[in-house]
Amino acid sequence: MTRYATPLPFINGKFTVPSGEEVDRLVDPSSLESIAEVPRCSPADVDRAVRSADEAYRKYWRKTTPSQRSSMLLKVARAIEDRTEEFAQLESRNAGKPISAARGEIASVVDSLQFFAGAARTLEGAVAGEYLPGMTSMFRRDPLGVVGQVAPWNYPLMMAIWKCGPALAAGNAVVLKPAETTPLTTLLLAEVAAEFLPPGVLNVVTGAAATGEELVGNPLVKMVSITGSTAAGRRVAELSARGLKHAHLELGGKAPVVVFDDVDIDAAARMIATVSFWNAGQDCTAAARLIIQDSIFDKFVDALTSAASDIEMGATNHEATRLGPVNNIRQYERIQGFLDRCPSHIEKLRSNVAATLPGYYVDPTILVGVEQGDEVVQQEIFGPVVTAQSFNSAEQALELANGTDYALASSVWTKDIDRALWFTRELDFGCVWVNHHISVTPEFPHGGGKSSGGGKDLSTSVVHEYTEARHVMIGSLQP
Repeated sequence: MTRYATPLPFINGKFTVPSGEEVDRLVDPSSLESIAEVPRCSPADVDRAVRSADEAYRKYWRKTTPSQRSSMLLKVARAIEDRTEEFAQLESRNAGKPISAARGEIASVVDSLQFFAGAARTLEGAVAGEYLPGMTSMFRRDPLGVVGQVAPWNYPLMMAIWKCGPALAAGNAVVLKPAETTPLTTLLLAEVAAEFLPPGVLNVVTGAAATGEELVGNPLVKMVSITGSTAAGRRVAELSARGLKHAHLELGGKAPVVVFDDVDIDAAARMIATVSFWNAGQDCTAAARLIIQDSIFDKFVDALTSAASDIEMGATNHEATRLGPVNNIRQYERIQGFLDRCPSHIEKLRSNVAATLPGYYVDPTILVGVEQGDEVVQQEIFGPVVTAQSFNSAEQALELANGTDYALASSVWTKDIDRALWFTRELDFGCVWVNHHISVTPEFPHGGGKSSGGGKDLSTSVVHEYTEARHVMIGSLQP
């Protein structure tokens, strides 16, 4: 198997040998083979990247027009599309994604970046005019400067684009830190983008939590954005507050899936199995808490178990594979810890396929008999594990659905349009699907509240978040 050359941080338009001596060893999570060693940036390296971004912002990027930024981002998107297979193979090997899923993600990456390129030219604000006698008011949206961004390991390239796409479209320069286990496609992105962007506009620093904290705390960084765990988001919020910086936090989730007895049980079970175990359940919007009407509970769980057993699990380079490993040893051990701690009243429904595979594989698992206060119901597991609860009234279903600290995503499954609309109003989540789950589109915002953070990804509104709204008022000297 291919072992990649030592990847380096990308600073000021080129790969740069860092001053730090620590490295992170990358392994293919499907085979546990070593694929690369990536150096951890020192505080001096992070500062060099931030200063490079600040200089590029002040000298070049803030002076570009929206159409110029749009044109450059479209060229980057086209270059990624032209190298789809290279990006997909790299993402599959580094992140443990089935190759078919990785190709689909690259297509989504291209679509999102194309959208942000267009959004660069469509920022909106109040109409200029005389809102006070003799005074003309104008509305400006100006870039903030240097934006520090931290991306997760579950969707490495996609989340990198969700971060840097709107920031660059708005006219900011970026220093992006990918997760220490999955930096390879982000570094390739920086290399591809350097053909079209001025040096220093997009920098990538590598390393673990300490590198991220150096980035967030740097005084030249005007805004920080993270997609990650709730614990990581709280730390970023704490560090940002010290400098009174803008903070964009897209954090964890524990999505409820409310299923009524008027659904087609087999069809709904197949769809829900797909969205529960997609990306090995490593998705903050994954269908994690099944809340099923009591009259169909047993039949639905049987159908879901059957559908889950039909999901092909295996080597990520096989075209038929639909369920790969979890990304890293820490996450694998974390998931096993949740399962090991399950109280005796919980029944675990799962196959025994993972034990026959060499990597960090976890069998799709359905936990039945759970109670609302159980750890597996209240805490994000972030793996191919779902809980199943029953309800006997719409009010009880809503209470169970809203009964966690997370507020990112949810869905309701029913043929009753009035009931569906009631749930879309009453479910306390940033996204509500009806008879569907997990899909997003760049035209609409994605994000939640409570322990799921604050701020939105996607849509033109996220581009606004990377700007400073300014009021300019002009008086007349004429009598």
